[in-house]
Amino acid sequence: MIDPYASGMVKNDPYAKKTTVVGRIVAVLRGKMENRNLSLISPWSRALKNGEIHELILTDEKDAAPGKNVNKIAYLAFVEIINPGVIVFKDKVKLSNGKCIGTLAGFDETHMPNHQNIVIFTEQLISGEEMNLSLNDLIYFTRD
Repeated sequence: MIDPYASGMVKNDPYAKKTTVVGRIVAVLRGKMENRNLSLISPWSRALKNGEIHELILTDEKDAAPGKNVNKIAYLAFVEIINPGVIVFKDKVKLSNGKCIGTLAGFDETHMPNHQNIVIFTEQLISGEEMNLSLNDLIYFTRD
């Protein structure tokens, strides 16, 4: 079976329209690493189901993208998906107050099937604790 993303068959984002995916923070994380060696999978998108819990990790590596490795990270939070849908490479990731945390860089499957690592590119590499996130805060994955 040929992966259309890894083989280069998919050259542009195939999603014309999609809903905003919303996650509710269930754990705020602390800490940073310089040599995490996350391996971002080739597919640009992931379907997230209602009630799933996934880990959000930040990186400031400008070349972070599907198929790449990421080393420099900060831990952000675990979120429970409360408005399911599809999240896509380069989606904006925002807080309830409208502040944009960054853009979706890709997915790492280290902890699957327990949870997906969702890696977000950001200009400012700070942890969820340093960002003063709170339990039950909402995170939005959106095109806007």
